Amino acid sequence: MKAIITVLGNDKVGIIAGVSNTLKDLNVNIIDITQTLFDNTFAMFMKVDTKNATEEFSVLVSKLHECGEKLGVSVTMQHEDIFNSMHKI
Repeated sequence: MKAIITVLGNDKVGIIAGVSNTLKDLNVNIIDITQTLFDNTFAMFMKVDTKNATEEFSVLVSKLHECGEKLGVSVTMQHEDIFNSMHKI
């Protein structure tokens, strides 16, 4: 299953590495990634594939939330279909 991860917060060293390492530890593959900086606000969007993940989706969401708390940023994860439905005009 594909999912979308969003990361928002104050810019600092290690955000991409922290999220990417968490995904690696959970055996989640990063398909696409984009990030930008607005003044000092970091924003990143990732499309990931969870089909080989070592945990259920709800655990993945929880682990990414914990990662975000450690990094001082907000990390959310949604099924790709839900994300796409929410952002259709």
